[in-house]
Amino acid sequence: MDEWKRVAWSYESRFLIHHIDGRVRVSHLPSKQLLPFCTAGHTQAGGGSIMLWGTFSWAALGPGVVVEQTMKAANYLNIIADQLHPYMVFVFPTRNGIFQQDNAPCYKARIVLEWFEEHTDEFHLMSWPPNSLDFNLMQHIWDVMEQQLKAQTPPCTNISTLSDRCLDNWYNPSPVMYQLELVASMPR
Repeated sequence: MDEWKRVAWSYESRFLIHHIDGRVRVSHLPSKQLLPFCTAGHTQAGGGSIMLWGTFSWAALGPGVVVEQTMKAANYLNIIADQLHPYMVFVFPTRNGIFQQDNAPCYKARIVLEWFEEHTDEFHLMSWPPNSLDFNLMQHIWDVMEQQLKAQTPPCTNISTLSDRCLDNWYNPSPVMYQLELVASMPR
């Protein structure tokens, strides 16, 4: 458990304004196919979305960053240099922290790996096996946030509102959730 407490977990997730992934299915009897309660409207392309990157550890919730563009190596390098680095130094002042990221191409780019190599004396990069999302605790936080967004009223109507709500939800979880429900579950 002491080793899991030294890990800072990270990942990003896309959040949609209308929670629609483009597929709408409607069940109906043949004679009732055009009645209003048997049909569902949809918004082209889900109405918009944002990408949110975040990190957390046992010690503290880290920054949540709205990613304005497609996540490329240069964008990711800015996030780790400007957001992750100060977080890791603050949370792991004895320089024993371990940073978890998956194997996305932008995370494995040469410029990113060189940056981590230059900062090895401050924290270490965890070796992450391919196709292992089930072990990434961030997935659970994103699921909780998605449920919270769906439950909020009125629903988001634009990207700005969605971004604000996502950040509000990001900075709202109880330490019990990410410490006891997530990090403490790793030995099991």
